[in-house]
Amino acid sequence: LKHWREQRRFSQFDLGLDANVSARHISFLETGRANPSRAMVIQLCDALEVPLKSRNQLLTAAGMAPGYADRSLSEAEMTPVRIAVERILERQDPYPAIAIDRHWRAVHLNSSAERLMAGMGIGTGDSLVEALIENEPMRATIDNLDEVIAHAIARLRTESAHFGGDPVLDDLAARLAALESSAPDTPEALAPAFIPTRYRFGDAVLSLFSTFTQFGSAEDIALSEMRIEMMFPADEPTRMVLEALAAPT
Repeated sequence: LKHWREQRRFSQFDLGLDANVSARHISFLETGRANPSRAMVIQLCDALEVPLKSRNQLLTAAGMAPGYADRSLSEAEMTPVRIAVERILERQDPYPAIAIDRHWRAVHLNSSAERLMAGMGIGTGDSLVEALIENEPMRATIDNLDEVIAHAIARLRTESAHFGGDPVLDDLAARLAALESSAPDTPEALAPAFIPTRYRFGDAVLSLFSTFTQFGSAEDIALSEMRIEMMFPADEPTRMVLEALAAPT
């Protein structure tokens, strides 16, 4: 509890206000002078925005059974979710879309993403961040690699903080930072509205920016950590190429 409170930069008084508990009781819980009920653990987790996997750890530390399962999409009760993921990916065609897990591994790709990633040797199960670090075909294909790496580092660090510290995400961020070029001496006055990734294939350049979709009411660990990255053309030439590639012959 103390770790999560400090991770979220809450004082005991702040947490007490948000969770409708006295600061004294927070202190007693942290020092072991008081034992929480199951409802109290969930109440504190809600106030601290603790992810589901870590909620299980807090429940276990309090001597209670875990409250959240970690199901595979192949399980029968996950069928509606699996259908929803497949539908989102299919509807995104002719633009790429990839379902990724907590550590940026590709879980599912739509047909457009498969075409985009095939030339770089990336498929289901591969880590998109590992590819930025070690996959030379991918690194050579991305025209604005330094921009993409800088953006990825910021995302990894933010996501690690959300999870209360994640060694895998921290390691990926550190390895990317070791590859990062120095920032320009004279930064632009204003940052652009978005940073596209520019993929070069011969003389053609595909410029794509991303949005992310998550399941907002997820009560399953894997589902709560899954995101769907949907890519959109950042310019008209990219739109025309993607739509032409997907057109029936």
